Amino acid sequence: MLNRKEIRRSLDVMAEMYPDATIELEFSNSLELVIAVLLSAQTTDVNVNRVTPGLFKEFKTPEDYLSVPVEVIENHIKSIGLFRTKAKNIQKLAQTLIDDFDGEVPQTREELETLAGVGRKTANVVLSVAFNIPAIAVDTHVERVAKRLAFCRWKDNIRQVEETLMKKIPEDEWSVTHHRLIFFGRYHCKARNPECPTCELLDICREGKKVMKKLNAK
Repeated sequence: MLNRKEIRRSLDVMAEMYPDATIELEFSNSLELVIAVLLSAQTTDVNVNRVTPGLFKEFKTPEDYLSVPVEVIENHIKSIGLFRTKAKNIQKLAQTLIDDFDGEVPQTREELETLAGVGRKTANVVLSVAFNIPAIAVDTHVERVAKRLAFCRWKDNIRQVEETLMKKIPEDEWSVTHHRLIFFGRYHCKARNPECPTCELLDICREGKKVMKKLNAK
């Protein structure tokens, strides 16, 4: 496990590499954000951004999503995975917003998680991005980087990774670090072919050293 000095160095390197890291989903309000994050499950932000302009142009409010058959929503998002389930969840989410929250996206994790298709990760993204409430959302990139760099243990589950990161990273850096971890994992410490030979953190990265040992053995 990295010590505090090594974690600080890791955060600073990521900050230098990705000073402007931010969410790559396109949205203009909290309703659009929660739907975009819901749609991003098991697909890429690029794919979501291809379908949301038309979706958001037609549907502005929770009531709008309930004013049409679910097939209309499906047609807007059919190019992304699980589109039928996601379309149903969008309508269920819209109904809950109307019934329980006066049509507004709630601002607590517990309330957000009552919405269809919204788990802890999505709730944390919405809290952080829409409402500037410190949170760390653990997606596949964040989990991979946190484990490869030994911020946490390999055996940790998603919740344990989140809790460990929250303990080791200053609270006022949670949200920006979440984005930088994603960028670092998406563009540098990739699942396949990570850029270990050019990584500034190679000397403190246990997995990077293993990769380099294999490369040098060839």
